Amino acid sequence: MSPAAKRALVLSSGGVDSTTCLGLAVEKLGAENVASVSFFYGQRHDRELRAADAVAKHYGVRHYTLDLAGIMQYSDSAMLANSSQQVPHGTYAKQIDENGRPNTYVPFRNGLMLSAAGALAMSLFPDEACDIYLGAHADDAAGDAYPDCSPAFTQAMDEALSVGTYGNVHLVAPFVNCTKAQVVERGLSLDVPYELTWSCYEGGEAPCGTCATCLDRIAAFRANGTEDPVPYAE
Repeated sequence: MSPAAKRALVLSSGGVDSTTCLGLAVEKLGAENVASVSFFYGQRHDRELRAADAVAKHYGVRHYTLDLAGIMQYSDSAMLANSSQQVPHGTYAKQIDENGRPNTYVPFRNGLMLSAAGALAMSLFPDEACDIYLGAHADDAAGDAYPDCSPAFTQAMDEALSVGTYGNVHLVAPFVNCTKAQVVERGLSLDVPYELTWSCYEGGEAPCGTCATCLDRIAAFRANGTEDPVPYAE
C-alpha cells in the first residue's frame, strides 16, 4: 500500500445512509482499503444484519459483526427484542410532539458503536490512518430526536477517537449536515445498491412502510423523483 493511502471502516446498518457511506468510501479509497462493521445489540430482528452482509458482498469489502447485546440488555428501547414497548407507526415529528422523544432511541448507541469501531480499527490497522464513516444525517438529529446524530456529537467523537488512538483514527460523517433526500441523491449518483438495503424497524418479509424510518426513506426517494426499489408491505 502506498504511504499516501488510507483505510476506512464503515459502520454499516444495512440501511440507506450507511450503505451510501460505504459507496463513498469505496469510490474514494478502493474496496481493498475499505471494511465494514455491523453490530448486534439485541435488536428486534436480524434483517439489517443480513442486509449489511449483502451490501459488503456487493462491494467486495471485508465485513465484521460485533456483539454489544450485553450492554443494551438493560434498556427498554422499542428497538430491542426484550422491550415492553411497541414500535410506533407515524413520523418522528409526531412522536416528538406526543412524547418529547422517539421511543426507538437506543441509549448512546452511536457512541458505543464508534468506540467499538475505534478499537477494531486500531486492531486491524495498528500503524495506518483510518477513517470511520458514520451515516448520521440532519433529519435524524432534527428536533433532538437522535442527539447522537448531531454535528456536536460527531465533532466530539472525532476528537475522542483521535486522542485515544495516537491520532490514527478519525470520524467522518459526510452527511451530518444533509437531509435524507440529499443522502439518496448522492447515492443514486454512485449507483448504490439500495435494493439490497433494509431500514424498517419491524422484521418480516417486506418493510412495513408505516414506521418513521420507512416514511422518511420513501419520502427521500420521491424527493429525488424516483421510487424506492425496495417493495413495501403497505
